[in-house]
Amino acid sequence: MKNIFIKAMAGLLLAASATACGDKFLDTKIYNGIDLDTGLNSVENIGNALNGCYYRFYQYYFAGNYSTVIGDVASDLTYIHGNTGHFKTIFNFTYQATDSYLTNIWNVGYKVIDNSSRVIKACNELSENATASEKEELDIYKAEALSLRAYATLSLTNIFGHQIKVNGQDFSNELGVVVVDEPIEAYAEVKRSTVGECYSAIVKDLTDAISLFSAVGDRQDLYVFGKAAACGLLARTYTYMENWSGARQAAADAISESGITSLTYSPTAYKALYNTGSSNNESMFALAITPSNNWSANSAGTLFTTYGLSPSPYLLSLYSEDDCRRSIITFTIDENIRYNGGKFGAYAYGNPAYATNYLINAPEMFLIQAEAYLNDGAGNIAEAQKALFVVAHRNPDIAAATDLPSDAAGLKTFIQEERARELFQEGLRLWDLRRWNKTTGLSAAEYPAIKWLIQPTQVGNFVYPIPEAEINAGFGVVQTPGWSDVRPK
Repeated sequence: MKNIFIKAMAGLLLAASATACGDKFLDTKIYNGIDLDTGLNSVENIGNALNGCYYRFYQYYFAGNYSTVIGDVASDLTYIHGNTGHFKTIFNFTYQATDSYLTNIWNVGYKVIDNSSRVIKACNELSENATASEKEELDIYKAEALSLRAYATLSLTNIFGHQIKVNGQDFSNELGVVVVDEPIEAYAEVKRSTVGECYSAIVKDLTDAISLFSAVGDRQDLYVFGKAAACGLLARTYTYMENWSGARQAAADAISESGITSLTYSPTAYKALYNTGSSNNESMFALAITPSNNWSANSAGTLFTTYGLSPSPYLLSLYSEDDCRRSIITFTIDENIRYNGGKFGAYAYGNPAYATNYLINAPEMFLIQAEAYLNDGAGNIAEAQKALFVVAHRNPDIAAATDLPSDAAGLKTFIQEERARELFQEGLRLWDLRRWNKTTGLSAAEYPAIKWLIQPTQVGNFVYPIPEAEINAGFGVVQTPGWSDVRPK
């Protein structure tokens, strides 16, 4: 395994993957032959390089599968049927610092960060002598690259760093990951930033991106970052920081920019959200995965069908009988039990491998608003109920906001359970469990009973190890002390 920091700290890591057959780990050609060392000398070339950043981002090693699904697999919401080896080390918490899932997430995540940083730098340099129209195009490219870098940095910080806030307790001074503001020179010594420094960098990138989108607009395309998605990611980031006023405002901005002010409530319409990549009119940002451009056996859709992942019995118990979300919770039962994909069903195609990943979506924004209203200052129960009802009405038994709990403790529990019901398969559950330090069981066992291999535990201090290959390379990245001691057992 070649080290991510050997050349420009993930620098120029633009081939298909760190471990793919035939991959040249330090290949600088990315898209249409553009070389990030020498080729970012025109608006067109920067656009091509940005396309390469998106390609890196949606690879199955990162947002297309591994870095997304890990947050659900290592939680109380997922079960694995059968003897598949896929994600078993993550599911059972038996991984080591050599785990291939963690190594690939780290490697490709830093490729996204480095590639995006190079695009940002090139946009800044070329803008100095650009025409007005060229500068607008460059500003859009820069805003998208800033958003991609922020997303990747947040993902890596969550996976390899401590949760920044756990029920109000601040862990900003714990080790995070390596913040990249500028492309790092070959063979340069680096060091891990604190979690607080990582979050500061994420917030800065997103606020800068939002300012650029506000000034010049965006591409109005589900498959690239725009202002609504950047606001949504900022709302998520502020939620983890327990910056409740910031989270509430950013979520409101995301809803306003997207124009998604209501959701779907009938079973047929809900299932239709997941027919094709573009069918989800509740989404603000998704991956460009299609029948002709997908990860096949390595797709998230294959994980949640052929490879045996499904909702856990605990999660199934949270849905009411008439909840419209049950329309995608179906199984094929023959000699085995197989989940039919859920949000990765790709029902219009009949092949879950063709399903996309919806990464930033309106329902999460309403749930963020509800949690923020509840936790901001004295708490606003009525406004929290109002925001929560937009999502909770997926269950027709909840016919009005006043049907929701009216006390703070009851509403908090309901929000936590509603996030489980609504956000399953979007990869957010483990970070929720950590920030709430919620007592729960892990590694579901003995389907259909609600039983666990790891008995009810708390994961507020849980953190994944930095890949061993990175540590051994000797370019300054140190291991998280005690990572094995806080692993759920």
